[in-house]
Amino acid sequence: MLRIDQATYDAIVEHAKRDHPVEACGMVAGPVGSDRPTRLIEMVNAAGSPTFYEYDSTDLLHLYRELDDRDEEPVVIYHSHSATEAYPSVTDINLASEPGAHYVLVSTREHGNNPGPVEFRSYRIVDGVVTEEEVMIERTNDTPEESS
Repeated sequence: MLRIDQATYDAIVEHAKRDHPVEACGMVAGPVGSDRPTRLIEMVNAAGSPTFYEYDSTDLLHLYRELDDRDEEPVVIYHSHSATEAYPSVTDINLASEPGAHYVLVSTREHGNNPGPVEFRSYRIVDGVVTEEEVMIERTNDTPEESS
């Protein structure tokens, strides 16, 4: 089960809506071994595509160095689908390289960047096997720590 606070959930959804129709992407880091998402990191989709996302390799290298320096790991890896359901594509499955991470997909296909609900789903992807998991949104009055 993915436990995520309301502020972080809202920030991920806002990022997906803001970048629509381009796929948004990023991660939420947390202390190593905690399975607790605490720090939102929005990334730029270097592909600039409505059907594919790609991290800039230099940005990703800097991010992983920063995670190491802070004793953090990717707890949530997220991206949006702007024209399809919130389910991992074959490409998403093949690129899933963090077996301990929750892979969140947000579909903005119904309302785009306009007001309205999105489809927000989480999966574990290990060795090509996709398992959907429950998402529990925890109420909080805090805003997520954000870095860029």
